[in-house]
Amino acid sequence: MVRIKRKVEVIGLELPIFKGGEEVDIAELIKDFVEDKDIVVIAETLISKLEGRILKKEEIKVSKEALELAKKVGKEPEVVQAILDEAKEIVRVGKNFIITETKHGFVCANSGVDESNVIGIKLLPEDPDRSAERIRKRIKELTGKNVGVIISDSFGRPFRKGSVGVAIGVSGILALWDRKGEKDLFGRELKSTEVAIADELASMANVVMGEANEGIPIVIIRKANVPFGEGRGKDLIREKEEDVFR
Repeated sequence: MVRIKRKVEVIGLELPIFKGGEEVDIAELIKDFVEDKDIVVIAETLISKLEGRILKKEEIKVSKEALELAKKVGKEPEVVQAILDEAKEIVRVGKNFIITETKHGFVCANSGVDESNVIGIKLLPEDPDRSAERIRKRIKELTGKNVGVIISDSFGRPFRKGSVGVAIGVSGILALWDRKGEKDLFGRELKSTEVAIADELASMANVVMGEANEGIPIVIIRKANVPFGEGRGKDLIREKEEDVFR
C-alpha cells in the first residue's frame, strides 16, 4: 500500500532589488510569512549587498601578482585582486577559475567573489554565521517564532559538473546531523552516517531561488524533518588535515 508519509513546502519570496548598502531589516520584511519551525534560507548575495560587501573596480589597487595571475586564468585584474584579498590559500588554478581556501575556511572557486546580480564585485559576507544568528534572533523578537536561518551560496563540487546550493552560515538548526547509533529499516545500527542537512536544505531552496533573473533571494522551507539546535556553517568545513584531496 502506497501512502503519503511526509510533505515539505518550499516557498520563494520576491523582494525589491537592492543595489548595496541600504539599511534594510530582513526580518521585518518577511515576518508575516514565517511560521514556527520554518527554515529561512537567504541568498548570500542579499546579505553581502546589505552588509556593504560590494567593491567598485576603480577603487581596487591591483598588485603585480594579480596582473600575472589574471593573464593566466583569463580574468580581469581587479577581480583577481579581490579573489586574492579574500583568500587564505590558493589551492588550484585553471582556465577562468582560481580555487582558494577563503578566510572563512571555505574551499571554493574564486574565493566566492563574483559579479552576478550586483553592480560591482561581490565578496562573501564577512561572517555568515553571525549574519544568520542576527536575523534569526530578530525574527524571534518580532514574531515570537523559533526558526532556523541559513545563508546559502552556490559552490561547485569535486568530480561532478555544475553547482549546488550550500550553507555558508547557519543558526538555529544543526548544520551537521550525526545519526550514528540510529537504526535503519532493518534494525541495523548506523555506524558512520553524518548528514550535511544544512547543505541539503540550501540545495532545496536553490531550486526555487535559481541562478539568473528569478529575483527570489529568500526561500522558506516548511515541515522539513530538521534537527533544531546550536549549529554553525563552520561545522561543515572539513579540516585541511582530514582532506585527503589536498
